[in-house]
Amino acid sequence: MNETIVCVVGNVATQPVYREVAAGPSARFRLAVTARYWDRERGTWTDGHTNFFTVWANRQLATNVAACVEVGQPLVVQGRLKVRTEVREGQQQWASADIDAVAIGHDLSRGTAIFQRAVKPEAPPVTAARPEPAWETPRPADPQDAEVRQQAEAVVAVT
Repeated sequence: MNETIVCVVGNVATQPVYREVAAGPSARFRLAVTARYWDRERGTWTDGHTNFFTVWANRQLATNVAACVEVGQPLVVQGRLKVRTEVREGQQQWASADIDAVAIGHDLSRGTAIFQRAVKPEAPPVTAARPEPAWETPRPADPQDAEVRQQAEAVVAVT
């Protein structure tokens, strides 16, 4: 419940890697996010530090990423931030910032895009696990039902 949700704007740094795994499609790529600021002394925009994130996409989002995301494109990515630290080669500490993406889109402030809705494959028809009951089959006669029917017929005949 206490997740860190982030929205980052950057450029695709690596070609997306798409894989079909047991849990469904998965795709990952690196996103470079560079801070920019106005340098008053020079009178120009200046690049600051660049952060790199590994973006993970799953299911339909992974399929769509593989179809339309390319290196160098500007993207907006929203998702859950996960920072991992590991010890490599015995001593060196290594950190990784991953984003489990919920939404990915092209940054339209830097270009145009044409949206095309993804076509989902048709699911095969679902077959019933058990046969449909035969509704026309009469139920067996109950002696109490016959008594009630005779009483109803007698009431109708009298009136």
